[in-house]
Amino acid sequence: MSQRPVSYADVESCVEATIERIGRRIHLGTPLGLGKANHLVNEFFRRARQDPHIELRISTALTLARPRWENELGRRLLEPLSERLWAGYPELEYVDPMRNGTLPDNIHVSEFYFQPGSFLHSPLAQQNYVSSNYTHVVRDVLDAGINVLAQLVGKSDADGAMRYSLSCNSDLTLDLVPRMRERESHGQKIAILAQANRELPFMYGDADVAPDYFDGIVDDPRYEFPLFAAPDRPIDTTDYMIALHVSALIRDGGTLQIGIGSLGDAVTYLLKVRHQKNETYLSLLRNAGVLDRFGDVLERVGGTTSFREGLYAATEMLVDGFLELYRSGILKRRVYPNLDVQRLLNAGRIAEAVTPATLEALVEAGVVSERLTAEDFKLLQRLGVFKRDAVFDAGAIRVTDDIQRYLGQRLEGGKVAHACFFLGPRRFYDALNRLDRAEREQFCMTRISFVNQLYGQEELKQAQRKAARFVNSGLIATLSGAVASDMLEDGRVLSGVGGQYNFVAMAHALEDGRSILMIRSTREAHGRVESNIRRSYGSTTIPHQLRDFVVTEYGIADLRGRTDEQVATALIEITDSRFQDELLEDAKRAGKIGRRYSIPDACRRNQPERLETILAPLRQRGLFEQFPFGTDFTPEEVVLGKALTALKQKTVRALPRARDVGRTFAIPEKARPYLQRMRLDAPRGVKERLLQRVVVYALAAVDAI
Repeated sequence: MSQRPVSYADVESCVEATIERIGRRIHLGTPLGLGKANHLVNEFFRRARQDPHIELRISTALTLARPRWENELGRRLLEPLSERLWAGYPELEYVDPMRNGTLPDNIHVSEFYFQPGSFLHSPLAQQNYVSSNYTHVVRDVLDAGINVLAQLVGKSDADGAMRYSLSCNSDLTLDLVPRMRERESHGQKIAILAQANRELPFMYGDADVAPDYFDGIVDDPRYEFPLFAAPDRPIDTTDYMIALHVSALIRDGGTLQIGIGSLGDAVTYLLKVRHQKNETYLSLLRNAGVLDRFGDVLERVGGTTSFREGLYAATEMLVDGFLELYRSGILKRRVYPNLDVQRLLNAGRIAEAVTPATLEALVEAGVVSERLTAEDFKLLQRLGVFKRDAVFDAGAIRVTDDIQRYLGQRLEGGKVAHACFFLGPRRFYDALNRLDRAEREQFCMTRISFVNQLYGQEELKQAQRKAARFVNSGLIATLSGAVASDMLEDGRVLSGVGGQYNFVAMAHALEDGRSILMIRSTREAHGRVESNIRRSYGSTTIPHQLRDFVVTEYGIADLRGRTDEQVATALIEITDSRFQDELLEDAKRAGKIGRRYSIPDACRRNQPERLETILAPLRQRGLFEQFPFGTDFTPEEVVLGKALTALKQKTVRALPRARDVGRTFAIPEKARPYLQRMRLDAPRGVKERLLQRVVVYALAAVDAI
């Protein structure tokens, strides 16, 4: 690997060469999510499993795996789905041993972010979890001694020269590789490895790298595989009503960050309704009482009009929703890498359309001198003020007396989004691949240190990220304003902090930035409903001193700069009404709310049935569907998923017992498509007849039949 890169036709020879170079103590880093070099990682794992003298440590996050089932009904639902959605995807071989605690003693796997819930019941994974803010991960893996990096990369030779793209995972790699190269210059042996996969969308800008960025590249068609697709989750009424409130906190001309999942999709949908069906949107706000209860804060912080200026995305994760917003004409505010130009755009002194006035404004602001230098000229060409074919000669532009002919049409180099990694459904990857180069270049995949914090180019980031709204989700909010997003009270980790703390802290650092944490007001567990607004909770992701907006389906709690009493009452007022009195009494008993306070009548109607009534007329018009952007699931799978989830949560009552199997049982006609999907329409034997009845009971419990 002395001359970069070495090309390998197979993973075996690449791993062998790496072990010969590095030695038998391998600390392998591989990106979170989609960017794992699965075949390389699996080969390192196999070598270490076969040779106990190899010490292998894997540092990663968000390991993607096909869903596992816990019982026969789960198998019948998930097995055909898995074969359809993830055919050809090579499973990571460390997943099952990590999950069941059978990793060999010489292999250790640590993650700083779990696929939500995937390792909740794995003691080994829980014990090896590393809690790091996204911006601290590079520091932590360097301190731990990482010496090999293996990444999946896109590939292109469109311009006659081979290029590779970090594509879905520029996040940590762009920060990590220079630090590893620095250590290499001081004598440490390292290896930066790539596995090429043309299925990956080729992303440009910072993610576009030369072959010698890597020490070794495995590039052979047999190692190309379909990207892991993350199916859409159904959006329910709770999600839509949370998103309704959030959408009105987004200011036109501002900055947006959202994440993956049904809540992020719901926010995307409501922003589209606001932009494309504004009368419907305003009517919904009125009917839901949002304008009456929260009109003041919406006027001060957000907006309800269509998006004239549009939004810019500064988001660690590029999700499918951002492409929806781009196609809808909402994600259209471009930012530029020149601070002076960005400030002039923000102030309205220039526009993206280039005119002679643009040049005059740049001169007046001191961006370029009145008598242009060669450097000024190059800058103006990069910005698109001058056309590429204009020529600078002896201190003047070689033009005729008509300078308009040599001006460009629009500023160049603008980005509608800066992001660090992406993951989504298959249609998302297809849509990225369909974008032409000019469009794709507007989505800049870059380093996590650029997006998730203000340090470095702080003034430029502040100028770009005006009116920032960082929208994330949490599990539990306490009456102090603290939020738990990643960990249960017993210390088990559901997911990880990721970049949530980064964005909350950045919202407080930006003059007009705001953090918005979305909390579903209740959850169902063990056959009962529980409140997600608690007096206290034994885990904290966002501390109470960083409290800002908390939004539930019942409203907005504006907590920043408020007293503890104001915070507690604001949260109680957006709590499900079934739990308000108990919370209020607890807070009064603790002395956090005065005895004279009572819950306003307008906040006493926080009931799920009322929300269903609000959306019902719109659903009759084809709006607010479960999957407004499409789905990979069949209609039967959607219903079965809901029914079996209710069954798992023990909300289905009076299940059939084995002794009931011999009794006459009429199958409702409406149940037959679901039973056919589960291959229980013609049961054979006692077990299948019992399973058939369980499915019918579960379907009836969720009103599907």
